[in-house]
Amino acid sequence: MKPWPLLTPPAALAWLALMLGQPGVGLLQLIGALALVGAVVAAVHHAEVVAHRVGEPLGTLVLALAITVIEVALIVSLMLSGGATAAALPRDTLYATVMIICNGVIGACLLVGGLRHREQSFQVAGTGPALAALVVLCTIALVMPVFTTSSPEGTYTEAQLVFVGLASSALWAVYVFVQTVSHRDYFLPASDAADESVHAQPPTRLQAGLSALLLPLALVAVVGLAKALSPLVEGLVNAASLPKAVVGIVIALVVLMPETWAALRAARANRLQTSMNLALGSALASIGLTVPAVVVAATWLDLPLVLGLAPKEMAMLAMTFLVSAITLGTGRTHLMQGAVHLVVFAAFVFLAFVP
Repeated sequence: MKPWPLLTPPAALAWLALMLGQPGVGLLQLIGALALVGAVVAAVHHAEVVAHRVGEPLGTLVLALAITVIEVALIVSLMLSGGATAAALPRDTLYATVMIICNGVIGACLLVGGLRHREQSFQVAGTGPALAALVVLCTIALVMPVFTTSSPEGTYTEAQLVFVGLASSALWAVYVFVQTVSHRDYFLPASDAADESVHAQPPTRLQAGLSALLLPLALVAVVGLAKALSPLVEGLVNAASLPKAVVGIVIALVVLMPETWAALRAARANRLQTSMNLALGSALASIGLTVPAVVVAATWLDLPLVLGLAPKEMAMLAMTFLVSAITLGTGRTHLMQGAVHLVVFAAFVFLAFVP
């Protein structure tokens, strides 16, 4: 194993500790941004090493689950520190994550794969149920609070929150069981003889063990540096008189960088099934793990929680799922599908800047 993947995560964490000890804007933030890029590259490298050792589809689950667990910890900590001002933070984060993954990540993968390979394929038997589960989770978590009548609009009662938390975690657990045990073959990418990574020698147990230890460190550095750089982003947003939601989108984009890069590399290598496993698996884990954690924090500590989306966001979410059902319904893709998803993603970003 080359030395840079071993040295980058601890170096990024060390620089994060230095930034937290000396807050301010200047050279620290500039080098912190470079450290963030290095941590993302290292995270993708170590995730691919572990994935090659354990095989698919467990390999894609490693990166998705690791990032989601850290993202959940970040959201809950911000809820605890923000109090009433962070009531809508989980909703905004979940919405941004779903829109970025379903439109930005998937769209970029389809476009890159289409440009390089003209057409690509994946198994609808695995992707279809994952998309259906994502539609259900997003609807009960982000849409139904607007229409319930037992509490103010956009919120759930405590009993409703408990039901949503249990339903979200149960559906995610079923998906993981299907993906890794009962119907594992539905999520396996087709073998490509031209792809050297398919038939490359698997990493040794020592190499895989080191990557398994360094992957969480790299992901902690990614999230920590993203949070440490958020005041700089907030300052730029305020200076430009942009909506507060832009800050959440920028942070979500940074946190999702490792998954995005890994998915794009897989699509470019003609392993679109791996890209789909990463994208949809990450979106499902984000809701399936975040919602129960947020429910526990809100009910246990009596924190305010607003989950219901505004009409504009609900319309964008509905369009995203309708487009996804059409573009991913046949199991074969080309660059046109990618262009459609990226236009939806561009509309999401533009309307966040110009609401």
